[in-house]
Amino acid sequence: MEVAIPLFDRFTALDAVGPYEVLSRLPGATVTFAAKSPGIQRTDNGMLAMEASVALSDIPAPDVLVVPGGFGTRALLEDEEMLGWVRQAHETSTWTTSVCTGSLLLAAAGLLDGMEATTHWAVRDKLEKLGARYVERRVVEQGKIVTAAGVSSGIDMGLVLAAKIAGDDVAQAIQLYIEYDPQPPFDSGSPAKAPPHVLDLAQRAGKTEQVPAS
Repeated sequence: MEVAIPLFDRFTALDAVGPYEVLSRLPGATVTFAAKSPGIQRTDNGMLAMEASVALSDIPAPDVLVVPGGFGTRALLEDEEMLGWVRQAHETSTWTTSVCTGSLLLAAAGLLDGMEATTHWAVRDKLEKLGARYVERRVVEQGKIVTAAGVSSGIDMGLVLAAKIAGDDVAQAIQLYIEYDPQPPFDSGSPAKAPPHVLDLAQRAGKTEQVPAS
């Protein structure tokens, strides 16, 4: 089973690495990071670099497509090379998935027209303008398309996908192996739960890519 994760300038690291940590542990799975051209791609804050080992054209028909998000997705919403590759991969994929603002690329490629989908809460209006129907859930399944909400929810999506591909026992074993047992010290993981001043900080971070001092 071939899993393809496209990288691009200013992607979000955990959007790609979270699902990778889950799906790479499936029996018989190979995960490939691809980009328009092989080489280094930097994350949205520029602090981390990851290597895409192959070009998008080298992996036209993956079994599983995982599109990460990040600030760099905005520049790709009219990029026909990327969108065309997403459409082509989707034609033969068993599963087409996204994390965070990666769903904007699925929508821009025309794959989410009229469908329920999720994304990072800060861009829900943009997702709807691109033709999808935003749903406030961490993972949304629509046939073979599975979208995940912001950043950390890519791990949840990976486990959902692992269960569908290899069964609940394998998915649970992966969850145990990576010790994914969230017990955060705060309960501010969604706009509905966060205090107003924390929500304001997060919204300001969305404009500067860094959380400002309170």
